[in-house]
Amino acid sequence: MQHDARYYPSPSRRMASFGSRGMVATSQPLGAQVGMQILQRGGNAVDAAIATAAALTVVEPTSNGIGSDVFAIVWVDGEMHGLNASGPAPRAATPEAIKALGHERVPEHGLLPVTVPGAPASWAALSERFGKLPFADLLAPAIALAEDGFPVSPIVNQMWEDAFDSYSGYDDPAFLPWFETFAPNGHAPRPGERWASPGHASTLRAIAETRARAFYEGELADRIDAFSREHGGLLRKEDLAAFQPEWVDPISTRYRGHDIWEIPPNGSGLIALQALGVLDRMGEEVRDPVETLHRRIEATKLGYVDGLRYVTERDAMGPSVEQLLSDDYLKARAGLIGDTALDPVHGNPIMGGTVYLATADGDGNMVSFIQSNFKGFGSGIVVPGTGISLQNRGWSFSLDPEHANVLAPGKRTYHTIIPGFITRNGQAIGPFGVMGGFMQPQGHVQVITAMLDDHLNPQAALDMPRWKWTQGRTIEVEPHFPDHLAQALARRGHRIVKMADSLSFGRGQVILRDADTGVLCGGTEPRTDAAVLPW
Repeated sequence: MQHDARYYPSPSRRMASFGSRGMVATSQPLGAQVGMQILQRGGNAVDAAIATAAALTVVEPTSNGIGSDVFAIVWVDGEMHGLNASGPAPRAATPEAIKALGHERVPEHGLLPVTVPGAPASWAALSERFGKLPFADLLAPAIALAEDGFPVSPIVNQMWEDAFDSYSGYDDPAFLPWFETFAPNGHAPRPGERWASPGHASTLRAIAETRARAFYEGELADRIDAFSREHGGLLRKEDLAAFQPEWVDPISTRYRGHDIWEIPPNGSGLIALQALGVLDRMGEEVRDPVETLHRRIEATKLGYVDGLRYVTERDAMGPSVEQLLSDDYLKARAGLIGDTALDPVHGNPIMGGTVYLATADGDGNMVSFIQSNFKGFGSGIVVPGTGISLQNRGWSFSLDPEHANVLAPGKRTYHTIIPGFITRNGQAIGPFGVMGGFMQPQGHVQVITAMLDDHLNPQAALDMPRWKWTQGRTIEVEPHFPDHLAQALARRGHRIVKMADSLSFGRGQVILRDADTGVLCGGTEPRTDAAVLPW
């Protein structure tokens, strides 16, 4: 039977999912199944998150890979922990070095935007500190998927085709291993077509057997170093060997009686917290849906321009996190919001291609986890024979010496990936996230306001039509965004652009836990090949 796996002429509806013994929500069903298998074998939420993350490098390589970075917020035994596993720039990476190679900015693809990948080290660190099952057992399902192959899902196919077209424009031999690994038949795998990667399986097995040290100190590190040297990259084995993930204290803001948590800079979760803080200081939302939407957009814009101006390594920022989230500053920013659209500019508070997953277990442990190549497959560089696709996170660095996020050796860049978490009165409510590049803080604001202001369940909150600020007064909206709202926003000075598809509006997951009963309620993203599995 012939059909188009990406054609859906009729709207469909998904219900919120409920469970009590565990839940896994992510953007690819096979990945979610792996996490659930781990829970049912006696693993906890952290074990399930690690196993799901490893599996997603296989079944959704269009968004993440073994060469990705990771941020995570973990709630275990009644306490919150943050993990920043974003890697720094290589020691040889300087603005002068990039410019000497003929670039006015860090290029999007190739070896130059590659920073130290943090994903394998994050898996090992999480397992060592919080895991119950042996580390090697957690990666076994991903290894099997890579060896045996799996049928590619529809949205993954769409992103795979985009990457194939993009990398086909390069004649640099450094890109050939990507085609050998991800397009062995001369095209992106079609929906339902089986794809396997023996090299990927071999690499995951080495990571499993050595608790990731093979990636940073052993044979895999040697192969990464050799390929980088051969093709003019700056990443070296010494950069890999020096890397350690950083345990951090998440930052938060108060919103509608709840505490919303994010990873601190160099993550960009501060943007979402600023936007929510501005909205909270504007008081209760009005009944007018246009005014409500206008306020949410304006608050998000104000948070974003501050984030793009100031967010980088925390100790390299001008204003501190505390200053950017201070009550007086957020009140002042809220005072800028009027009846018409702003062309936003940053304030001055100093006075005188990603996958997201959420897991929960029956003991109340929960994980908010995000893993990313940055844009699609990332740099387009695959280390031959390994399945390791390297991220292009360094593309975010500036070469302007006056910019807060200027490139420097050993520095971590502004990061778009942001896991979120909700608590109330010191009790965990649950993990949430919306991946998708610079959409992520905007997605966090839209999902949180949908749940806490509009009182929607997690699935309904994720189903809501989304908007995305791009610059100035320009707001992109999804194809099914209501026309009457778009027209009303246009009358307030917003430049509304209706997009042809929804792929750029993020892909999210939510799991909420009832503190009294322990019952879990989850929602998953309608814009991708997602699944939420309750137990």
